[in-house]
Amino acid sequence: MSSRATPAEPARRAPRLYLVTPREAAGLADELAQALGAADVAAVLLRLPASDDRDRVNHAKALAPTVQDKGAALLIDGHPELAARAGADGAHLSGIAALKDALATLKPARIAGCGGFASRHDAMLAAEAGADYVMFGEPDAGGRRPAFAAIAERVAWWAEVFEIPCVGFAGSLDEVEALAAAGADFVAVGDCVFADGRGCAAAVEDAARRLTAAETIA
Repeated sequence: MSSRATPAEPARRAPRLYLVTPREAAGLADELAQALGAADVAAVLLRLPASDDRDRVNHAKALAPTVQDKGAALLIDGHPELAARAGADGAHLSGIAALKDALATLKPARIAGCGGFASRHDAMLAAEAGADYVMFGEPDAGGRRPAFAAIAERVAWWAEVFEIPCVGFAGSLDEVEALAAAGADFVAVGDCVFADGRGCAAAVEDAARRLTAAETIA
């Protein structure tokens, strides 16, 4: 696995936003359209509602044009077997086992991202297995996540050593700038924008400003 650029090579590109949707389907299409119109967004991770596969596929299909027509990638949270049927660009998997099981389904046509790592070693194994990106800091099924200092430290370590892109998950808008400054290629925002009292579009615009602020400082 190759290392990051040397000082003689071009600096890394500016970080971009990665949206993580709520599971509730009601009103999501409008919220996504507003969010994607407010700032540059690289990808949208669609968390599927608790339902059967047909409903999940239909849900994703209905949202795909809203996302993809803005130039963003639509990723399915888990369920890699549904990505092609839903017209999605790929899937995000939690853990090495889930990633390895999904690779044959997703590659080479679709994106396979991975998070939910218990250790640095697991992240390296995911990269070696063929993950297109790694994610640090996302909440587990119970909503728990590591201390933010540990998340930022892991992002900084990855950014310094590895070429494969890194997504840092921001639990609040206050974490966006710090993750970007640590070296994240993408900063994921979820409930902190979709539940913002100002509205999703205003929150996404705010997150984008914080990315710009981090880039200016760097």
